[in-house]
Amino acid sequence: MAKPKQSFLLACLFISIFLISGNSVSEAKEKDNNSTASIMHNGLKRTYLIHIPPDNRGKLVPLVIALHGGGGTGSRMEKLTQGGFNTLSDREGFIVVYPDGIEKHWNDGRSVKAAGWRAHKENVDDVGFILSLIKHLVDEQNVDPKRVYITGVSNGALMSSRLACEKTEKITAIALVAGTIAEDFAPACSPSRAIPILMIHGTKDPFVLWEGGEIAEKLPRGRRFGRTLSVPETVKFWVANNRCPSSPIITQEPDKDPKDGTRVRKEAYSDCKDGAEVILYAIENGGHTWPSGHKYLPDIIVGKISKDIDANEIIWDFFKRH
Repeated sequence: MAKPKQSFLLACLFISIFLISGNSVSEAKEKDNNSTASIMHNGLKRTYLIHIPPDNRGKLVPLVIALHGGGGTGSRMEKLTQGGFNTLSDREGFIVVYPDGIEKHWNDGRSVKAAGWRAHKENVDDVGFILSLIKHLVDEQNVDPKRVYITGVSNGALMSSRLACEKTEKITAIALVAGTIAEDFAPACSPSRAIPILMIHGTKDPFVLWEGGEIAEKLPRGRRFGRTLSVPETVKFWVANNRCPSSPIITQEPDKDPKDGTRVRKEAYSDCKDGAEVILYAIENGGHTWPSGHKYLPDIIVGKISKDIDANEIIWDFFKRH
């Protein structure tokens, strides 16, 4: 049992989940040739960080949109990923964008009562914002509208699921890290086609639980934050939607870092409708973390980070196949 002081620390740090310290936007701009920009949507100024690879003029390029977790920002998402998407962008020739949620949260489909942030209370049109952002980038940056990919972590992963459910025709594939589908929203999820889905999730995630249910149910809290589907339920949903074979090919990934305390199990559902896939990387003993990403809080709060895979590389390889 946790000591009172430890419990208090856990509760306080939970409220600040994904308040990841990182470089300021100006530092990122100077170091990584990034830039910040904004568009207006529904009377709100919506901001984002964008990284454009060299020599992208005169050709259509893919777009990766990376959505931060609750309490985060676009620049903190960049740091969480260790700038890995920027490196891949320069090497592979795609644009990566890190948008900012309203007051650091996304309206991912959880009820107002469950979540309680402005994005939910005011029913902020984050779906419309992302679509407007895509259109803006197609018009201004030579983005290929047939190669638009969404990834996100935690609250950003739940938001990615909502986009896949509601605007399937606008998105080529999605990748979820430490997030599934909001339970409140799940009955309304009605994709218009088969869509490639990648999931990366820790079996010991203390926030978005592997077994689903109340977010952070096992940690001290003073309020509730909504419920999510379990990882197996989410996989089952997408397997059915994509009309995949019911049995996956299961493999164990190499244990590249025996000291990290994790192993990675891959479950691949291939030969789905229209070439779609459903891929799950189960991080055994992994926490609410980005594999090979920035360690933003201690293990006692968020769990272990796997070093056996690089989430950035895994996600881009998946997107590139589709």
